[in-house]
Amino acid sequence: MPRFAGIATFARLPRLDEVGRADIAVAGVPFDSGVSYRPGARFGPSHVREASRLLRPYNPAQDVFPFGAQQVADAGDIVANPFDLEAAVADIEAGSRALHDSADRIVVIGGDHTIALPLLRDIAAKHGPVAVLHFDAHLDTWDTYFGAPITHGTPFRRASEEGLIDLTASMHVGTRGPLYDKQDLVDDERLGFAVVTSEFVEEHGVAAAIERMRARIGDAPLYISIDIDVLDPSHAPGTGTPEAGGLTSRELLRMLRALSDLQIVGADVVEVAPAYDHAQLTAIAASHVVYELLSAMAPAADASGDGSANA
Repeated sequence: MPRFAGIATFARLPRLDEVGRADIAVAGVPFDSGVSYRPGARFGPSHVREASRLLRPYNPAQDVFPFGAQQVADAGDIVANPFDLEAAVADIEAGSRALHDSADRIVVIGGDHTIALPLLRDIAAKHGPVAVLHFDAHLDTWDTYFGAPITHGTPFRRASEEGLIDLTASMHVGTRGPLYDKQDLVDDERLGFAVVTSEFVEEHGVAAAIERMRARIGDAPLYISIDIDVLDPSHAPGTGTPEAGGLTSRELLRMLRALSDLQIVGADVVEVAPAYDHAQLTAIAASHVVYELLSAMAPAADASGDGSANA
Protein backbone atom coordinates (compact mmCIF):
# COMPACT_ATOMS: atom_id res chain seq x y z
CA MET A 1 0.00 0.00 0.00
CA PRO A 2 1.37 3.49 -0.77
CA ARG A 3 2.46 5.35 2.33
CA PHE A 4 -0.09 8.10 1.72
CA ALA A 5 -2.98 5.60 1.81
CA GLY A 6 -4.68 3.67 4.58
CA ILE A 7 -5.36 4.46 8.22
CA ALA A 8 -2.70 6.70 9.76
CA THR A 9 -1.52 4.80 12.79
CA PHE A 10 1.85 6.00 14.07
CA ALA A 11 4.51 4.95 11.53
CA ARG A 12 1.92 2.59 9.98
CA LEU A 13 2.25 0.32 13.01
CA PRO A 14 -0.36 -2.31 13.87
CA ARG A 15 -3.08 -1.36 16.31
CA LEU A 16 -2.73 -2.67 19.84
CA ASP A 17 -6.01 -4.59 19.53
CA GLU A 18 -4.51 -6.42 16.53
CA VAL A 19 -1.44 -7.71 18.41
CA GLY A 20 -2.94 -8.12 21.89
CA ARG A 21 0.11 -7.00 23.83
CA ALA A 22 3.09 -4.76 23.12
CA ASP A 23 6.46 -3.93 24.60
CA ILE A 24 5.72 -0.28 23.85
CA ALA A 25 2.38 1.34 23.03
CA VAL A 26 2.14 4.69 21.29
CA ALA A 27 -0.96 6.51 22.52
CA GLY A 28 -2.46 9.90 21.87
CA VAL A 29 -4.02 12.21 24.43
CA PRO A 30 -6.08 14.76 22.46
CA PHE A 31 -6.48 17.28 25.28
CA ASP A 32 -5.60 20.98 25.51
CA SER A 33 -7.84 22.47 28.19
CA GLY A 34 -4.76 23.41 30.22
CA VAL A 35 -3.23 25.84 27.73
CA SER A 36 -2.56 29.46 28.66
CA TYR A 37 -2.14 31.03 25.21
CA ARG A 38 -2.80 29.41 21.81
CA PRO A 39 -5.10 26.34 21.86
CA GLY A 40 -5.17 23.49 19.37
CA ALA A 41 -2.87 20.79 20.76
CA ARG A 42 -5.90 18.51 21.11
CA PHE A 43 -5.41 17.89 17.38
CA GLY A 44 -1.73 17.04 17.87
CA PRO A 45 -1.95 13.23 18.03
CA SER A 46 -3.71 12.85 14.68
CA HIS A 47 -1.43 15.45 13.07
CA VAL A 48 1.73 13.67 14.24
CA ARG A 49 0.38 10.28 13.15
CA GLU A 50 -0.32 11.68 9.68
CA ALA A 51 3.23 13.07 9.44
CA SER A 52 4.74 9.77 10.59
CA ARG A 53 3.79 7.86 7.43
CA LEU A 54 7.30 8.22 5.97
CA LEU A 55 9.08 6.68 8.96
CA ARG A 56 10.79 3.43 8.01
CA PRO A 57 11.81 0.28 9.95
CA TYR A 58 15.58 0.79 10.22
CA ASN A 59 17.17 3.67 12.12
CA PRO A 60 20.77 3.99 10.85
CA ALA A 61 21.67 6.72 13.36
CA GLN A 62 21.10 4.30 16.24
CA ASP A 63 21.69 1.10 14.22
CA VAL A 64 18.44 -0.39 15.42
CA PHE A 65 15.16 -1.73 14.06
CA PRO A 66 12.87 -0.12 16.65
CA PHE A 67 9.81 -2.07 15.45
CA GLY A 68 11.67 -5.34 14.90
CA ALA A 69 13.62 -5.50 18.16
CA GLN A 70 10.42 -5.06 20.14
CA GLN A 71 6.68 -5.13 19.56
CA VAL A 72 5.41 -1.57 19.13
CA ALA A 73 1.75 -0.84 18.50
CA ASP A 74 -0.56 2.17 18.22
CA ALA A 75 -3.03 2.10 21.10
CA GLY A 76 -5.25 4.88 19.78
CA ASP A 77 -6.21 7.73 22.09
CA ILE A 78 -6.74 8.05 25.84
CA VAL A 79 -9.95 10.05 26.10
CA ALA A 80 -10.03 12.93 28.59
CA ASN A 81 -12.95 15.11 29.64
CA PRO A 82 -12.62 18.34 27.57
CA PHE A 83 -14.84 20.39 29.91
CA ASP A 84 -13.46 19.57 33.36
CA LEU A 85 -9.70 19.81 33.84
CA GLU A 86 -9.51 17.87 37.09
CA ALA A 87 -11.72 15.14 35.68
CA ALA A 88 -9.50 15.04 32.59
CA VAL A 89 -6.38 14.56 34.71
CA ALA A 90 -8.08 11.64 36.46
CA ASP A 91 -9.15 10.21 33.08
CA ILE A 92 -5.60 10.36 31.75
CA GLU A 93 -4.10 8.68 34.81
CA ALA A 94 -6.73 5.92 34.67
CA GLY A 95 -6.22 5.51 30.93
CA SER A 96 -2.47 5.21 31.38
CA ARG A 97 -2.89 2.59 34.12
CA ALA A 98 -5.29 0.58 31.98
CA LEU A 99 -2.97 0.75 28.98
CA HIS A 100 -0.09 -0.59 31.07
CA ASP A 101 -2.09 -3.83 31.38
CA SER A 102 -1.38 -4.41 27.68
CA ALA A 103 1.97 -2.64 27.23
CA ASP A 104 5.14 -2.58 29.29
CA ARG A 105 5.90 1.04 28.41
CA ILE A 106 3.99 3.92 26.84
CA VAL A 107 5.06 6.80 24.63
CA VAL A 108 2.34 9.45 24.57
CA ILE A 109 1.63 12.09 21.94
CA GLY A 110 -0.18 15.13 23.35
CA GLY A 111 -2.07 17.21 23.90
CA ASP A 112 -0.80 20.00 26.09
CA HIS A 113 1.80 19.60 28.82
CA THR A 114 -0.80 19.24 31.56
CA ILE A 115 -0.90 15.55 30.66
CA ALA A 116 2.59 14.98 32.08
CA LEU A 117 1.24 15.16 35.64
CA PRO A 118 -1.22 12.23 35.45
CA LEU A 119 1.25 10.23 33.37
CA LEU A 120 3.91 10.73 36.04
CA ARG A 121 1.45 9.72 38.74
CA ASP A 122 1.01 6.41 36.97
CA ILE A 123 4.74 5.96 36.31
CA ALA A 124 5.73 6.78 39.89
CA ALA A 125 3.18 4.29 41.23
CA LYS A 126 5.13 1.58 39.39
CA HIS A 127 8.73 2.78 39.71
CA GLY A 128 8.80 5.21 42.60
CA PRO A 129 10.20 8.70 42.06
CA VAL A 130 11.74 8.91 38.60
CA ALA A 131 14.30 11.16 36.97
CA VAL A 132 12.50 13.57 34.67
CA LEU A 133 14.38 14.83 31.65
CA HIS A 134 12.26 17.72 30.47
CA PHE A 135 12.93 19.32 27.07
CA ASP A 136 11.08 22.63 26.88
CA ALA A 137 11.44 26.35 26.26
CA HIS A 138 9.77 26.85 29.64
CA LEU A 139 10.30 25.56 33.17
CA ASP A 140 6.69 24.42 33.70
CA THR A 141 7.22 24.69 37.44
CA TRP A 142 5.05 27.75 38.04
CA ASP A 143 2.69 27.60 40.99
CA THR A 144 -0.68 28.73 39.62
CA TYR A 145 -2.16 30.56 36.65
CA PHE A 146 -5.20 32.72 37.45
CA GLY A 147 -5.40 30.70 40.63
CA ALA A 148 -5.50 27.35 38.84
CA PRO A 149 -2.98 24.86 40.28
CA ILE A 150 -3.08 22.46 37.32
CA THR A 151 -2.26 23.90 33.88
CA HIS A 152 0.31 23.20 31.19
CA GLY A 153 2.70 25.52 33.04
CA THR A 154 2.55 23.75 36.41
CA PRO A 155 2.86 19.93 35.94
CA PHE A 156 6.40 19.56 37.24
CA ARG A 157 5.82 21.70 40.31
CA ARG A 158 2.86 19.52 41.25
CA ALA A 159 4.89 16.38 40.42
CA SER A 160 7.72 17.53 42.67
CA GLU A 161 5.35 18.41 45.51
CA GLU A 162 3.68 14.99 45.20
CA GLY A 163 7.00 13.14 45.41
CA LEU A 164 6.79 11.76 41.87
CA ILE A 165 10.25 12.87 40.71
CA ASP A 166 13.80 12.15 41.78
CA LEU A 167 14.99 15.51 43.12
CA THR A 168 18.64 14.58 42.58
CA ALA A 169 18.39 13.42 38.96
CA SER A 170 15.91 15.66 37.10
CA MET A 171 16.71 18.35 34.56
CA HIS A 172 15.28 20.85 32.09
CA VAL A 173 16.94 21.15 28.69
CA GLY A 174 16.51 23.94 26.15
CA THR A 175 14.89 26.54 28.38
CA ARG A 176 15.09 30.14 27.24
CA GLY A 177 13.21 33.40 27.01
CA PRO A 178 11.77 35.83 29.56
CA LEU A 179 10.53 34.77 33.00
CA TYR A 180 8.14 36.45 35.39
CA ASP A 181 10.80 36.86 38.06
CA LYS A 182 14.29 35.65 39.00
CA GLN A 183 12.62 33.82 41.88
CA ASP A 184 11.26 31.37 39.29
CA LEU A 185 14.77 29.95 38.93
CA VAL A 186 15.26 29.74 42.70
CA ASP A 187 11.96 27.90 43.10
CA ASP A 188 12.80 25.58 40.22
CA GLU A 189 16.07 24.49 41.81
CA ARG A 190 14.31 23.87 45.11
CA LEU A 191 11.79 21.69 43.28
CA GLY A 192 14.59 19.40 42.14
CA PHE A 193 15.65 20.53 38.68
CA ALA A 194 19.01 21.38 37.17
CA VAL A 195 18.97 23.34 33.90
CA VAL A 196 20.75 23.20 30.56
CA THR A 197 19.61 26.31 28.73
CA SER A 198 19.57 26.91 25.00
CA GLU A 199 22.29 29.46 25.60
CA PHE A 200 24.45 26.75 27.18
CA VAL A 201 24.02 24.59 24.09
CA GLU A 202 24.93 27.52 21.86
CA GLU A 203 28.06 28.38 23.86
CA HIS A 204 29.33 24.89 24.76
CA GLY A 205 27.81 22.57 22.17
CA VAL A 206 25.59 19.51 22.16
CA ALA A 207 28.30 17.15 23.47
CA ALA A 208 28.70 19.23 26.63
CA ALA A 209 24.94 19.30 27.11
CA ILE A 210 24.76 15.51 26.76
CA GLU A 211 27.56 15.10 29.30
CA ARG A 212 25.67 17.22 31.84
CA MET A 213 22.42 15.35 31.16
CA ARG A 214 23.94 11.92 31.64
CA ALA A 215 25.85 12.97 34.76
CA ARG A 216 22.64 14.30 36.29
CA ILE A 217 20.47 11.28 35.43
CA GLY A 218 22.93 8.55 36.36
CA ASP A 219 21.23 5.14 36.53
CA ALA A 220 17.85 6.37 37.78
CA PRO A 221 14.62 5.25 36.06
CA LEU A 222 14.07 7.94 33.46
CA TYR A 223 10.91 9.63 32.18
CA ILE A 224 11.41 11.89 29.17
CA SER A 225 8.95 14.72 28.57
CA ILE A 226 9.36 16.77 25.40
CA ASP A 227 7.48 19.96 24.67
CA ILE A 228 7.97 20.54 20.96
CA ASP A 229 8.53 24.25 21.67
CA VAL A 230 12.01 23.30 22.85
CA LEU A 231 12.73 23.60 19.14
CA ASP A 232 13.18 27.01 17.58
CA PRO A 233 10.00 28.27 15.86
CA SER A 234 11.81 27.94 12.55
CA HIS A 235 11.76 24.17 13.17
CA ALA A 236 8.44 23.93 15.05
CA PRO A 237 6.08 26.85 14.40
CA GLY A 238 2.97 24.81 15.25
CA THR A 239 2.91 25.14 19.00
CA GLY A 240 1.07 27.14 21.62
CA THR A 241 3.80 29.23 23.29
CA PRO A 242 6.73 29.65 20.86
CA GLU A 243 10.01 31.26 21.98
CA ALA A 244 12.84 32.44 19.73
CA GLY A 245 16.35 31.00 20.06
CA GLY A 246 15.56 27.31 20.49
CA LEU A 247 17.26 24.04 19.59
CA THR A 248 17.36 22.72 16.07
CA SER A 249 15.66 19.41 15.36
CA ARG A 250 19.09 17.92 14.62
CA GLU A 251 20.37 18.94 18.08
CA LEU A 252 17.34 17.47 19.83
CA LEU A 253 17.53 14.17 17.95
CA ARG A 254 21.23 13.85 18.74
CA MET A 255 20.53 14.36 22.44
CA LEU A 256 17.86 11.65 22.44
CA ARG A 257 20.18 9.19 20.70
CA ALA A 258 22.66 9.64 23.55
CA LEU A 259 20.15 8.17 26.03
CA SER A 260 19.72 4.72 24.52
CA ASP A 261 21.61 2.89 27.29
CA LEU A 262 19.59 4.48 30.08
CA GLN A 263 16.55 3.02 31.84
CA ILE A 264 13.76 4.86 29.99
CA VAL A 265 10.43 3.96 31.59
CA GLY A 266 8.14 6.23 29.58
CA ALA A 267 7.94 9.40 27.53
CA ASP A 268 5.65 12.04 26.10
CA VAL A 269 5.86 14.50 23.21
CA VAL A 270 3.42 17.36 23.59
CA GLU A 271 2.19 20.78 22.47
CA VAL A 272 1.96 20.17 18.72
CA ALA A 273 -0.79 22.54 17.56
CA PRO A 274 -1.50 21.92 13.86
CA ALA A 275 -3.47 25.14 13.31
CA TYR A 276 -0.17 27.03 13.50
CA ASP A 277 1.89 24.47 11.58
CA HIS A 278 3.15 24.99 8.04
CA ALA A 279 3.87 22.15 5.60
CA GLN A 280 3.83 19.73 8.59
CA LEU A 281 7.15 21.16 9.85
CA THR A 282 6.23 20.68 13.50
CA ALA A 283 4.52 17.34 13.03
CA ILE A 284 7.44 15.93 11.03
CA ALA A 285 9.84 17.01 13.77
CA ALA A 286 7.59 15.50 16.45
CA SER A 287 7.18 12.20 14.58
CA HIS A 288 10.96 11.85 14.31
CA VAL A 289 11.31 12.67 18.01
CA VAL A 290 8.91 9.81 18.84
CA TYR A 291 10.82 7.54 16.44
CA GLU A 292 14.15 8.30 18.17
CA LEU A 293 12.55 7.67 21.56
CA LEU A 294 11.27 4.28 20.40
CA SER A 295 14.71 3.51 18.97
CA ALA A 296 16.41 4.50 22.24
CA MET A 297 14.00 2.23 24.13
CA ALA A 298 14.75 -0.81 21.95
CA PRO A 299 16.73 -3.62 23.64
CA ALA A 300 20.39 -3.30 22.70
CA ALA A 301 20.89 -7.05 22.39
CA ASP A 302 18.36 -7.16 19.54
CA ALA A 303 19.61 -4.10 17.69
CA SER A 304 20.58 -6.19 14.67
CA GLY A 305 17.07 -7.58 14.12
CA ASP A 306 15.70 -7.45 10.59
CA GLY A 307 12.71 -5.26 11.42
CA SER A 308 10.39 -7.41 9.36
CA ALA A 309 7.58 -7.32 11.91
CA ASN A 310 6.39 -3.89 10.79
CA ALA A 311 8.32 -3.26 7.56
